[in-house]
Amino acid sequence: MISSWRRRRATRRTARGTGGCMRELTIPSHFRCPISLDMMKDPVTLSTGITYDRASIETWIEGGNFSCPITNQPLQTLDSIPNHNIRKMIQDWCVENKAYGVERIPTPRVPASPVQIRDILDKITAATRRGDGDGCKSSVEKIKMLAKESERNKKCIMGNGASHVISSAFQALSKQEPLEKSIEILEEMISGMAIMFPLQEESIKNLKSEASLQALALFMRGGDLSRRRNSILILKEIISSYPQKATKLGEIQGALEGLVKLIKEPICSSSKKASLFITYHIIASSSNPQRFTKALLQMGFVSLLLETLVDAERSICERALGVFDGICESKEGREEAYAHALTMPVIVKKILRVSDLATELSVSIVWKLVKHESEEEDGRVKVEALQVGAFQKLLLLLQVGCSEWTKEKATELLKLLNNLHRDRLECIDSLDFKDIKRPF
Repeated sequence: MISSWRRRRATRRTARGTGGCMRELTIPSHFRCPISLDMMKDPVTLSTGITYDRASIETWIEGGNFSCPITNQPLQTLDSIPNHNIRKMIQDWCVENKAYGVERIPTPRVPASPVQIRDILDKITAATRRGDGDGCKSSVEKIKMLAKESERNKKCIMGNGASHVISSAFQALSKQEPLEKSIEILEEMISGMAIMFPLQEESIKNLKSEASLQALALFMRGGDLSRRRNSILILKEIISSYPQKATKLGEIQGALEGLVKLIKEPICSSSKKASLFITYHIIASSSNPQRFTKALLQMGFVSLLLETLVDAERSICERALGVFDGICESKEGREEAYAHALTMPVIVKKILRVSDLATELSVSIVWKLVKHESEEEDGRVKVEALQVGAFQKLLLLLQVGCSEWTKEKATELLKLLNNLHRDRLECIDSLDFKDIKRPF
């Protein structure tokens, strides 16, 4: 129950007139929403005859309440009717008190209805069938405009399957040749789908087709920043649901270059995360990852990853380490890592500094580099690992606890390093951690 004191406070508003005098304005009770007690901006009436502000009553209904807040009567319908009379009276009252700093509430836009949305979507489908690119584009633009007007419209659009309809049209148009003929409409569709994240499963099924991947890769490689960002985020949605499609994407001409460019010159944090995520799956899901690794190495990918890792936030750091770990699976990747002076210092520093996942990946990378050190390196990698504090970090890791897999790799690493530094460890099975201090 709302206290009478609170009701009285809600009706009063102190304002200063043009002459500098103070005046206490009383907001008429029928101008206030019974839920929020604030002056209504978009008054709507329910089937029970009670008027509420649209935002307040929609929040009430979305919370699972299907009765009138004031009368407790069950709502015969969840539809609400705009109360234009009350809204006009509120606007007139605001104008009358303009001198006291009261601003006129704007006339609200009529929210989109399911019938209206379905009609626009039907037009997109019909235009796609008859190859009417202009008609399809104008309908998609209407959907975008309605989605941007309000969150309510966006929910209505998504609830009526807009992403499925637009993705189906995208798939159909991406098959047309030459593809350049449909560039503008496809770009408009990508922009429209980007508003509807997360995409529905049926939408992703349409977008995972070879033609759709080709078109998305084209947009990812070039064009304005918005187009590239939207494309990489949609590709991430596809790879999240269908990791096996990462190999197909990696085989598309220019796709790897586009990913590297987005990591090197990120449009935003989300685009960089998505690029690293996709790159990881391209390497991890391939039956022949060496071909992708070689292509990435030729673009200076190890240096790029190390630069990314220096001051990266947690999620980006984890993804970059995951890609680095995949690169180190191949001999060529390890050789490139050996050749870079920052490899061991940067990777060892991430142990116990970022997250459990980052620690596990860092240990895996160091283990691969030390374990597979070639005779030509002559122990240089082990010495460098000792110099940057890997020994202390691994001892501390065993002390504080970690997964069984990480524990196994850390223990093996300690044994390998101990071959060069026997006085630091006599027996792995009887470690004494009392005098060990954190190396950071």
